[in-house]
Amino acid sequence: MVAVLILIAYLIGSIPTSVWIGKRFYNIDVREFGSGNAGATNTFRVLGKRAGIPVLIIDILKGTVAVALSSFSGYEFGTDEFISLQLGLGVSALMGHIFPVFAGFRGGKGVATMLGIVICIAPLSCALALVVFLVVLFSSRIVSLSSMTAGIAFPLILNLLLKNTNPILMVFSIVVAVLLIITHRKNIQRLLKRQESRVQLFAAKK
Repeated sequence: MVAVLILIAYLIGSIPTSVWIGKRFYNIDVREFGSGNAGATNTFRVLGKRAGIPVLIIDILKGTVAVALSSFSGYEFGTDEFISLQLGLGVSALMGHIFPVFAGFRGGKGVATMLGIVICIAPLSCALALVVFLVVLFSSRIVSLSSMTAGIAFPLILNLLLKNTNPILMVFSIVVAVLLIITHRKNIQRLLKRQESRVQLFAAKK
């Protein structure tokens, strides 16, 4: 049963929202434009908010739905086994988003799907990390910098501020931060060269 749930979580994560919406409604593969990523940020950049908003919402839901599959496992809620399965399902969905079987294994960075995962597993820490994201975004207007800062803040908030004592969650929070840094390697290079794109907040776009 666990193996089946993990496979389903991967397939849910593999739904290439931005690619399908871009091709179906705009005849555009977003991976060929902008940053080249099949994620919500690049969808906003290439296609505008009318495409970006549904992509963002669906990509977040991919993470939450995948984690919610744990309710079918038969494990008791809150036990180490249940939490471990939640994390396994979340990671599987994240790998699906980054390496989607339905889109030639060329996906996005997984920030939105990661958000959907941590909303279910550590909602308070997620909310506080989201505040960090918004503060950095409104001050810098750089989505990648905001995402990485929030990702690094997440384990600090969970383990230091909220004093988490669960070693499974502790490791997970650190993995979240590391994954965000790894998937943003090119963004880091552009940031160091002062070449990273800035978003136009509240701009009127299609």
